[in-house]
Amino acid sequence: MGKRLLWTALAGLVAHGAQAAPPPPLPAAQLDWQPWGDDAPAGAVCRGRYVMPAYRLPPGDTPREVRSTSDQAEYGDSGETILRGEVVLRRGSSQLEAPQVRVNAARDTAFAEGPLTLRDQGVLVRGGAGQLSLDSDAASVDTAHYVLHGQRLRGDAVRLARLADGRYRLREASFTTCEPGSRLWRVVGSDVILNRQAGYGTARHARLEVGHVPVFYWPWVRFPLDDRRQSGFLWPTFGFTGGGLDYTQPYYLNLAPNYDATLTPRWISNHGMMLGGQFRYLFGEDAGQIEGAYLANDQGGSHANPNDPANAFEGEDRWYIDYRHAGRFSSRTPYRLRYGAASDGRYFDDFGRSFAEMGTDYLPRLAQLDYNGNTWHLQARAQGYQYLDYPLLDRDKPFYRLPSLTADARWSRPGGFYTQWRSNVTYFWRDVDARQVPIREAAVGTRLDLAPTVGWRFERPWGFLEPRFTLRDTRYQLDYQELDTTRDTSLSRTVPVSSLDAGLTFERDAQLFGEAWRQTLEPRLYYAYVPARDQSEFPDFDTDAQAFSYDRLWSPYRFVGSDRVGDVNKVSYGLSTRFLEDASGRERFALSVGRSTYFDDRVIGMEGDLALPDRQTQPARWYDATRDHSPVVTRLDWQLSERWSTRYEWLYDAHRQLTERSAAYLRYRHPAGHVLNLGYRWELQGFDPSGDPEDQLGYNREDFDVSFAYKAGSQLDLIGRYTYDNTNRRALDKLLGVQWNDCCYGVQVAWREWIEDNDTANTIADDYTDSGLFLRFVLKGLGGVGQGTDNVFVQSIPGYQPTRF
Repeated sequence: MGKRLLWTALAGLVAHGAQAAPPPPLPAAQLDWQPWGDDAPAGAVCRGRYVMPAYRLPPGDTPREVRSTSDQAEYGDSGETILRGEVVLRRGSSQLEAPQVRVNAARDTAFAEGPLTLRDQGVLVRGGAGQLSLDSDAASVDTAHYVLHGQRLRGDAVRLARLADGRYRLREASFTTCEPGSRLWRVVGSDVILNRQAGYGTARHARLEVGHVPVFYWPWVRFPLDDRRQSGFLWPTFGFTGGGLDYTQPYYLNLAPNYDATLTPRWISNHGMMLGGQFRYLFGEDAGQIEGAYLANDQGGSHANPNDPANAFEGEDRWYIDYRHAGRFSSRTPYRLRYGAASDGRYFDDFGRSFAEMGTDYLPRLAQLDYNGNTWHLQARAQGYQYLDYPLLDRDKPFYRLPSLTADARWSRPGGFYTQWRSNVTYFWRDVDARQVPIREAAVGTRLDLAPTVGWRFERPWGFLEPRFTLRDTRYQLDYQELDTTRDTSLSRTVPVSSLDAGLTFERDAQLFGEAWRQTLEPRLYYAYVPARDQSEFPDFDTDAQAFSYDRLWSPYRFVGSDRVGDVNKVSYGLSTRFLEDASGRERFALSVGRSTYFDDRVIGMEGDLALPDRQTQPARWYDATRDHSPVVTRLDWQLSERWSTRYEWLYDAHRQLTERSAAYLRYRHPAGHVLNLGYRWELQGFDPSGDPEDQLGYNREDFDVSFAYKAGSQLDLIGRYTYDNTNRRALDKLLGVQWNDCCYGVQVAWREWIEDNDTANTIADDYTDSGLFLRFVLKGLGGVGQGTDNVFVQSIPGYQPTRF
């Protein structure tokens, strides 16, 4: 398909390269163009604007009345009226200016000698001889030059006709959004129609010229005149994947005001022909979209991941589908639907990856209904997702919730007392060979989790006190499918969770750097007790361990999910101070330091038994379970000035005298849009126990990160990022980008090289490098060629706001 389109374009250029050319353009002064002076708005990318002058004559008393002025007037032999000198005619919103105008005896047509000027509601036409209907909107001008002020569109034509229905028809014409004097690009067509009322134009036998060089040909093309959606071909995307051509030609269908569609044929020379599409809709409170693509009989091609076997998908049908819907039955009952699926775990690596896509790791599936009452929150959902990996092992397949029912409520009592009710019942299922997974993960079944809570919150401006008691009761009915096991299928666990939280707030006025401040001093004390319960028979449906953080100081829970409740007997203590601007109350400086002291070892791990990890084979886990103190956590946020800010976090093990985790960031934000980010991160191997073993860091990580965006005026943006893995002496991510935004075009160029870890953070042996050079060229008023880079720039460079074309 790509080769045929290219041949059509070249053939059209040859066949129509000799068509009559539009007349040369007029100078800017004759096109209502006014250069900016001192009143140029901030961010202006054009050197001026089109300004329509005031009408020279007032409108008539009725829309059909014609008013005129001239230096001379006389009657001809046939009863016509001849006006000479500085002739001006106005009918409604149309105004004609010419050195001589002849009005026929019927008084329904005016014939003007050139050079003439015709104006009508933001439209300027200058040209040679022409004629104007005096009882309709019809007009025609030879050797015409036109401007559409609001659309910033100008052009030239051998002949321009304004039809009775308000459309403009141009023969051998050009159009461009470039400012007068620029020939950067223009489209030349043999038959051009501008429909301002509908918001689009069309051209037959059209060629795109960049400079004076024709570069593309359309037998017929439709282009927008404003922001309204229009059906038609969008700009194609060209690329190279594995040395082969990747050509995409989308076609947009504006089906109705509340729904539309896009069809996207795509030719990948080393894979084959793919057809994609998207359908979007909006009906009242409901909105959604469905998208997907299909490739029959993959030719093999090359794969993004070099760890995969060669020709892994040759001869296979490759596809994906993704459906999303959100709506509400009432203001209290929203609902969501989502279903995504792909033919294989490498689909998005091979076909879906673009500069703006950082990676698709899974496709969610969800049906959810909520009720948000004043007291109760109810939720019913069926949920799962397809994990995208290749090959996908049974132990990596996720559990489905079919269904999951939640009922939560809270009641406030007089005097600060409150009660809470949290409950959930879920049926967990997944499609695996039970013999290929650990025995605990082979179970499917129902889990009921209840968590009633009572508490009391005493709070004053100077402090607070909150005792809280939760009873976690969890029960299972399990099925081990075809496995022959003696494990119990009816399990229960009841664990009391007690905590006491207290804090004080002291304030004082302070004078620093000649300014008035309010400083706070906020000590906090927190106690939590959770006894150990044997959970070795319990499954692991949705639970994971948590890495230590400042927020963990004030929580009794060591795991996320309900399958594990970790034992803890600790007291946490911390001290915070804040500096507030006395005039506005804005926080400029905040420093917090905290730590936990453990009175007992933590025996409950992900295995759920009452035994500590083995000290010889699992020294890091044994130390974490038996240490008497948590790391000392220090957290700092400092707004150094209106433009500079910093954040710092440090977790220090005083017993071993080493840093377990630290992170420091320095940020600069300029009102003009300049951005600078400096970052440093250190993390001790084994610090984060969450995830599967291959997802846990297998080495001490030390990263440096610098990113910037510099707006060199309203037209030029320079963007860059560099992330360095100091542990392994390698660059993790390198990005350089340039964005140029001119009056009639925009260019984005970006080069990126990055490391893919193959979803295994515990080793770098299977890591590989990927890279790309990405180009997007936008002709304002026509569209753009290439892949947009805005999203990746925003994700990679915090604080950067790209200039929109």
